[in-house]
Amino acid sequence: MQPQLVVFTDLDGTLLDHHSYSWRAALPAMERLAANGIPLVLNSSKTAAEMRELQRAMGLRAPFIAENGAAVVIPAGCLNNPHDEVVHFGVPHNELMRTLLVQREAGARFRSFSDLSASELALLTGLKEGEAARAKQRLATEPLLWDGTDAELVQFRTALGLAGLRLVQGGRFWHVMGTFDKAEGARFLLSRYQECFGNEPLITIALGDSPNDQRMLEEADIPVVISGANSEQLQFSPTRHAMRSLRPGPEGWNACVLNLLLEYGYQ
Repeated sequence: MQPQLVVFTDLDGTLLDHHSYSWRAALPAMERLAANGIPLVLNSSKTAAEMRELQRAMGLRAPFIAENGAAVVIPAGCLNNPHDEVVHFGVPHNELMRTLLVQREAGARFRSFSDLSASELALLTGLKEGEAARAKQRLATEPLLWDGTDAELVQFRTALGLAGLRLVQGGRFWHVMGTFDKAEGARFLLSRYQECFGNEPLITIALGDSPNDQRMLEEADIPVVISGANSEQLQFSPTRHAMRSLRPGPEGWNACVLNLLLEYGYQ
């Protein structure tokens, strides 16, 4: 009997190309997942507004995890939900921004998304202006570029920790967030999938490329590290074997997912 698979994936640098944001190279594996009824759960630092638009473009209708686990969104019709459901984790965005303002007044040097207009953010990221505007609609996290020294960064991280916040390195930006992480949202959704699938054995696959994905990968039955600028920082205990892609981004994602589907008997 084939086990029921559930796939959790990071976006930037993993399913999406780090520079073009394209997922085209991963389409063969995405289509194979859809044909076999295997859920593909996007789990990203992106906002809910960004991810809704991305799912529409991808033709996906599935639960997703936004802002590094700040919110789990279950659309109507998914997991037996009659209505859209949004489950929040962490401190509200306005409280987080008050802490960042205190740190800036104390001398911390950074540029956050809230400091930039949509057009400025578009220039910085290569996003279109409408996409950049959606990226600014934060619920409980704030991405930033660090402009200080390494020593100042250590002090900044310590100060955030005293305020109950964390600083996590993503593929391109640092992310200020609460004590939640991508794994928390994944655990919540996995319990909901288990309710839907009943007694069927579930195997979870998680794919990521940066330290921001560490906890999500550790929680999965099969962690898959996609080659990238910071992927070598993803290390696991000797008892955990992680699959590592040879190619970066969606090309590596496609190859790893297709190999795993064959391994578990999915055509």
